[in-house]
Amino acid sequence: MPTALVIGHSKTAGLRRLGPWFNEQGLDYEVKFGGDGLPESLDGYAALIVLGGAPLPYEDDRFPWLPATRALTRQAIDGQIPMLGICLGGQLLAYVGGGTVEHRKLQPEHGITPITLDAAAADDPLFSVLPEFFPMTENHVDHITSLPAEAVLLAHSDRSPVQGFRLGDRAWGLQFHPEVSAANIAAWDADDIRDVEHDGFNWEEVLRRNSVYDAENTKLAEAFARRFADIVLQAR
Repeated sequence: MPTALVIGHSKTAGLRRLGPWFNEQGLDYEVKFGGDGLPESLDGYAALIVLGGAPLPYEDDRFPWLPATRALTRQAIDGQIPMLGICLGGQLLAYVGGGTVEHRKLQPEHGITPITLDAAAADDPLFSVLPEFFPMTENHVDHITSLPAEAVLLAHSDRSPVQGFRLGDRAWGLQFHPEVSAANIAAWDADDIRDVEHDGFNWEEVLRRNSVYDAENTKLAEAFARRFADIVLQAR
């Protein structure tokens, strides 16, 4: 079974619900915590998936494996190896391509958030499975404030001008988290809740919104995951 390299920025990071959907579609995956070391190349891997994390994509002093992650991202772009960058992973893709990522330049987003597709999404191999308006989970204070010149904008929200984009034919960056379910959010710890409330969000309202949109969110996240797996399999 073709295997995707998944880079996590904490030892507990994982694909969550995306993993079983990938497997059912015929795509396997291997999660590596960047702090334990990363492969020098994508040889033998059918795709690259970079998960979210705390730093900006260039804060190498905080996360010293970021240079290796950026190098693998560049390999994916240049080699047309399918890539999915989620949150920090999407910011890394934008940064490697020449875009700009900034800390608290725009308003933060937490919990289920309404996202709107841009016109180019209608013809995009991945984003075309989504409706014009869709709910996905957010949890970030950093934003992509400008895309690489050759990138194609695919989605935005009220607070984030970039929620999804494509760079080249097979690399996608997301600001949202298709892997995160309502149950995952409900399990956030006291520190997470404090951060959310510090940013002006009411925690009970966050939980209510997650519950209201959970079924729709799950259905769309599954379609999105299975389409990405199909793209990887067709690229081989």
